Order: sequence, then C-alpha cells, then structure tokens
Amino acid sequence: MGKVWILIVMVVVGVVGIEGARKSPTGRIHTLFSVECQNYFDWQTVGLMNSYRKAKQPGPITRLLSCTDEEKKKYKGMHLAPTFEVPSMSKHPRTGDWYPAINKPAGVVHWLKHSKDAKNVDWVVILDADMIIRGPILPWELGAEKGRPVAAYYGYLIGCDNILAQLHTKHPELCDKVGGLLAFHIDDLRVFAPLWLSKTEEVREDKAHWATNITGDIYGKGWISEMYGYSFGAAEVGLRHKINDNLMIYPGYVPREGIEPILLHYGLPFTVGNWSFNKLAHHDDGIVYECNHLFPEPPYPKELRQLEIDPNKRRGLFLSIECINIINEGLLLQHAVNGCPKPVWSKYLSFLKSKAYAELTQPKYVTPATLQMMEDIKEEHVDDGAGKPHPKIHTLFSTECTTYFDWQTVGLMHSFHRSGQPGNITRLLSCSDEELQKYKGHDLAPTHYVPSMSRHPLTGDWYPAINKPAAVLHWLNHVNTDAEFIVILDADMILRGPITPWEFKASRGHPVSTPYDYLIGCDNELAKLHTSHPEACDKVGGVIIMHIDDLRKFALLWLHKTEEVRADRDHYARNITGDIYESGWISEMYGYSFGAAELKLKHTINSEILIYPGYVPAPGVKYRVFHYGLQFRVGNWSFDKADWRDVDMVNKCWTKFPDPPDSSTLDQANKEHFQRDLLSIECAKTLNEALNLHHKRKCASENSLTLEGKEKKEESVVSRVSNLDANDDSTNNHILTEEKSESVRKDEMPSSFRFWMIFLWAFSGVGFLVVIFLVYSGHRRSGTRSKHGRRRRSLHSGFMDMNGRDRHSRSSDVPL
Repeated sequence: MGKVWILIVMVVVGVVGIEGARKSPTGRIHTLFSVECQNYFDWQTVGLMNSYRKAKQPGPITRLLSCTDEEKKKYKGMHLAPTFEVPSMSKHPRTGDWYPAINKPAGVVHWLKHSKDAKNVDWVVILDADMIIRGPILPWELGAEKGRPVAAYYGYLIGCDNILAQLHTKHPELCDKVGGLLAFHIDDLRVFAPLWLSKTEEVREDKAHWATNITGDIYGKGWISEMYGYSFGAAEVGLRHKINDNLMIYPGYVPREGIEPILLHYGLPFTVGNWSFNKLAHHDDGIVYECNHLFPEPPYPKELRQLEIDPNKRRGLFLSIECINIINEGLLLQHAVNGCPKPVWSKYLSFLKSKAYAELTQPKYVTPATLQMMEDIKEEHVDDGAGKPHPKIHTLFSTECTTYFDWQTVGLMHSFHRSGQPGNITRLLSCSDEELQKYKGHDLAPTHYVPSMSRHPLTGDWYPAINKPAAVLHWLNHVNTDAEFIVILDADMILRGPITPWEFKASRGHPVSTPYDYLIGCDNELAKLHTSHPEACDKVGGVIIMHIDDLRKFALLWLHKTEEVRADRDHYARNITGDIYESGWISEMYGYSFGAAELKLKHTINSEILIYPGYVPAPGVKYRVFHYGLQFRVGNWSFDKADWRDVDMVNKCWTKFPDPPDSSTLDQANKEHFQRDLLSIECAKTLNEALNLHHKRKCASENSLTLEGKEKKEESVVSRVSNLDANDDSTNNHILTEEKSESVRKDEMPSSFRFWMIFLWAFSGVGFLVVIFLVYSGHRRSGTRSKHGRRRRSLHSGFMDMNGRDRHSRSSDVPL
C-alpha cells in the first residue's frame, strides 16, 4: 500500500513539474560554437567542453564543424564534442575568396535549417571556441528578451559610426558594436541568421572600405567582415541588443570591483609573472592526441598571493590561471578517454585533482553589478550623486611619427585597457607627409591623423610641443563625438586606474588637472603680458579633464597662446618662466594656462591623480597615473625615457627595457623609500609587460602561419590593441604576407633535411623494436590485447559517467 502512495505522489509531482515547465518564463537553451577540422580548434574544443561541464551550463551544446571532404578524411577529433557537420565555406563557392570566419554565420544558418535540435529550443547561446565558461549562461537572467538579444561590447567596430554602416544597412542608427557572447531567442535568430551570412559576404566583398580608419581593423584586410555582417544584419531586421561589458573578460585584464565575469575569452596573449600563454603559439599543436602532454603549468595560487598585493589585480591573475588550468584539466580527461596510460604523478597533477582547485573552479554566478547593461548608463551629464548616471568620456593623447613615441604609445594603450578607464581612446598622430609614408606604427592605437606643426607653417619655428594643442583642435574640428568630458593625457604616462569627471568633481566651467607648480609665470609679468585675467591663471598640466563645451571654446586659444608665448623670446628667462633650459620649451604649458585664464576656467587642482616615479607617494593615496617624464632610479638601476629616444623598441622583436630590481630585494627599513621604489618598479614592469605583449602579437604570430599551395590563409585573434573603448574587444589579424612567405621558403631546405634525418633514425629504432617484439612477445599478444581492451573501456566509461548529462540521441551529435 505504501508503494502505491509513493507512486501516486511521484505522478502528481511529475504532472505539476510538467505544468510548471510549460508556464516557465525561462525555456530551453542550446549552446553553439563554431570550429574547423584543425588541431588548433581541437584543443580549444576540449577546453570549452570541460568548462561547459564544470560550469553546469544547462541544455545541450553543439559544435558546428566546418570541414571539406578532404579535411574530414584526415580528421581525428569527431569524438571531442557533440557535433553537427557543416559544409565548409572557407573558400567561398562563388567568389573563391579565402575567409574561414564566414563559417560561423554559415554554420548557424545550416544548423537552423537542418538540425532537429533547432526545432526544440527557445534560446540559443553562441560562443567562440577560445572561451571558457565559468558559470551558467541563462539568457533570461542576463536580460535577453524576444527582440532584444544580449551581447558583449566590441567597441572597436567603428564602422557602425561611419560610412560603412550607411553603405551596408538601411538602419545605420541601429548598428550595435557587439560580439563575443550572443544570447538569442530562437525566433529572432531564425529571422536574423540569413542576413548575418549575406551581410558578411557583402562587407567582405567591399574591399574599397577595408581601411583601418573605416573599419577599425588594424591591418585593413577585411578580417572582421563577419563581425560587421553580424551588426549590420541585426540592424537590418531591427534587433537592438542589450549590451553588457561585464560578462566577458580577457585573461590578463583586471575585472572591475564587484564584477563576476562568467566567460573568459583567451583570444589575446596573457602573462602571469614570468609565465605566459599565447594561443597562436599552439596553432598546429596536436596536444589533444599526445598522451599526457599539457600546456606549461601556470603559477600556483599561493604564488599569486605573493606576486600581487592589490586584491582586485590579484583576482585578475587568478582568472588567468583558471583559464589555462581548465584547459589542462580537460586535456587530462580527454587523454584518458583516448586510452592514454595514467600520467606520472606531479605536483601540478596533484593540484588539478585537489579540493582547493575544485573550490576555485566551482560554478560562478552573475552579480547584480555584472548584469548592468551599458544602456543603463545614460550618456548625458548630470551632477554627481549616488545612483545617478555618469557622462560619457573620451581620452586623447598626442604623439608624433617616431619610434620614441611608439613605445610610449604601446605602454599607455596597455595600461589604458587594464585600468578600467571608461570610454574610447584616440591617439592624435602628428606627421608630415614624408614621415607618414615611412611610418610603421599605424596599428598601435586608434588614431586620428593630424598635419604636423613641428615646423611652424608661418614662422618656420621648430617646436614639436605645439602639436598637442594643434592636434586637439584638429580632432574637435574633424570628428563628431558624443562624449561629454574629454580626458587629455601625455604619451609618457601609465594609467593605474580610471580618471573620471564624477570622481574628481569636474563640471562645465571647472576642469580638473594636476599641479605643475614650476609654472611660476602665472605669478609674474608673463601672465600679465599674455592674458587679460592673470588672476585666473592656474599652474596645472599633465592630466586634464574638461567638459566638451569648454574644450570647444578653449582649444583655439590654447593653440594661439602657445604661439604667442613661444614668440616672446624676451621672457624665456628661468626666473620668469621656471624653464631650467630657458629655451621656451614649456610654451605649450603656458599656452594652456593662459588660454584657460582668458576664458576664466577655474581648475580643480588635484594632487592625488598623478605621481612621477621616483617621488615619495603620500600615505594612502592611490595614484591613477605614472608620468615617467623624469629620470628615476631604484638602487643601482635607473630609467630615463630620453635615453631611448632613438631606439626602436616596437619594431625590433623582443626588445625591452632593462628589468628593474625584484621588489623582494628592496630594503623595507624606510617605509617611504620602500613605497617609492615599489611604484618605480611597477611603472618599469608595466612598460616591459606592454612591450612583451606587443611583441607576442607581432613577432611570435609569424611562426604560427603556414602557406598551403598558392592560397594565403588568415587567422584572426581578438585583441584590445585597436580598441576604442576601455574594455572593448579588438581584432588582431595574422596575415601571411609576401615577406613571411619568403621566410618560409628560406627555411624549407634545412627543416626538411632535419625531418628526414630524424625520420630515418626513428624508423631504424622502430624496426629494431618490432623485430625484438616479434621474437620474444608473440605468445603474449592475445593476453595483452585483452588487458588493454578492458583498460580502455574502463577509462572511457568513467569519463562518460562524469559527463552523462551531456549525451544526446541525435545521430548528428557525437558525445564525449
């Protein structure tokens, strides 16, 4: 009788559960990711699949596998993930264009048309293969609605703001700069996907508008056409995205406080201490099929706690090692499935199986701050106050076409992306026509090109510093910006944190800047000669936060007053200007102060924004900017930017500055000197980190490219070098140039010779072993085969038990 009651209760609960599911506002989820038949995508697949299981992502996952018939014959990885095969469009069937990125929209379209799963789903989450899931991605929880998909912010897609969008969509005003994580209602995806594909083809064929200043593609090769195809297709059908800049992060970057990213996108090289990882360095790595072969082990958590004091920066380091550890864990599990022998014990393997690791990699869940959409931050100025929206910011810095400014640009851009500085950034690049023809650094930053005024067009005076006000004025006159506040920096600066008008109390009529007390001309006859309001002259410079309305009125005066002071040679004396060289070199700084005084702009002077390395910091102050304009030293080590004026740190691979001392060697007896030296070391290390990442993108990637026949194959990697936003993604395209193919041909003979020597040696050794095996082991062959068969089955079933919830009955899916 008791069993009958239990059965009745189970039936009732089941019915209630079914009814509840029918009324659920959530729905069924299916996760998709697109790959090709290559070892490169296979190890990424293993990593993503392991994270999918660990994160407890609901619903099935499907790999959209694009392969030619020839590729499929050789392909070994059909068992790596539930798979839906898609005809390859890498070489376009109509145009013959080689563009593998088109397989992503083509694969989604094919899945929608031919997969049974597409008929039994409410929500689709689309990811890239080079991602790690940290926690459940629930579209309705992220805020997705029918007609309003959720996506990550890709601010470098500047084609949404210019002629590109006007040419390729009827609704350029609806173009959203998004990508990466995509969460769609199935009804929207069905309408949108064909346009995603067709718009990708359209943009790819529009070679006339591939230029960097139109697309944001730093190589100008059309590699991000698929991304524009996505944005333009969505605009065409009227889809407005809910844009989130918190859900996804690149390892190597620091998350904002209170933010819990649920997706890691390792498209960029990243570094933790002396350890680093670059996915492109493993382009042809067969690591999935090489027993017990893992990627180099990263530092352990204990080491990270000693490496970084700041808790939020330390959290960023933990994200970096979490990414590679999950990939390595997935490889270990896959090797077991492949029938590999049990790996030899090591400290690292022990860690990956430890309770501590399990706790560190348990599913993460989004916080309210993580779920905040970019549209929730209004782009309109309001007075600072709790809970009120913040204004939009744009950061500018001025440089010239020299390698001296190039390495400074690399440092500033690297720090910009790590700092959490909101808004876009633009390099104002002042070059003569001759300089521009020879210049190699176009891809170092989002750039606005400015005619050089180093040699004054009227007076012939050589004064490159005038390019700063001239460039700001040119930008204002030639660029439409919706930013309300402009932050102006110098190239020789390193950002340590965000500089915002709301935190530092900037407002219309009241810009914020840092003290430049040596501008004594504000206190004497110099100010009386050059401004109608000498009493309003502020001794400021370095970092400037100014309302756009003030800047539009002020910029022309900044330029004119600079020319005026520069021409006043009678007052170059040190006792009048404070210029120790008495050469008028700081005329631009006085041009700024006098121009601002002319408009009676009253600065809020803040001494806690900027510090010069080598200066003793004030206790408890978290400076936002290093200004390394002066020489600084730590013990016997020193750094002076002027020593590197004629050294090409950017185009010569793997060049870096002399490493500063290790912080562990510092004398802590004097706390002030200790804190001073820590900051100096941080500044120097940041510059070297920036150069290292730059060289990994520029130099290491050359070795990962191959040439097949006469076709040039391209491989894209998301990069933040060309971002226009503080937390944007960007695209760094690795393209096989004629020079690179020439280097391949040069290396062909010696590498071939080495290959055959190794092959002959290996063949001889194998032949000897085969003979020994046949002579002495024949009678054991049957027993050994049986034993290994049992072992393989045991390993395989153990993995399947762990992943049983991922299995599907579809004939097109191949479960792990």
